[in-house]
Amino acid sequence: MNIDTDDIVSVTDAGQRFSRLVNDVSETGRRFVVMRNNRPAAVIANIESMERLQRIEEVEEDLKLLSIAWVRTMTDSGARHSLEDVATEFEIDLDED
Repeated sequence: MNIDTDDIVSVTDAGQRFSRLVNDVSETGRRFVVMRNNRPAAVIANIESMERLQRIEEVEEDLKLLSIAWVRTMTDSGARHSLEDVATEFEIDLDED
């Protein structure tokens, strides 16, 4: 994402102009990067941008799970192991209370 230098504000400036910044964001869709100690600390963005980001994060999680499932499917040897066999292998007593 390219950030216009006009869209960068200091924490102090954001605090002083917060109401105006929020109005600008909600009316135009513009985003402001809030800097603290010369580093990006936060973004002031409209709700549509936040909802879009949440949808993207959900899709990202879905893609991670899909890729894990795909790799497991492609590398599956077909061998299956019972709980009892695994417990025996690791010397675990399943009847122990």
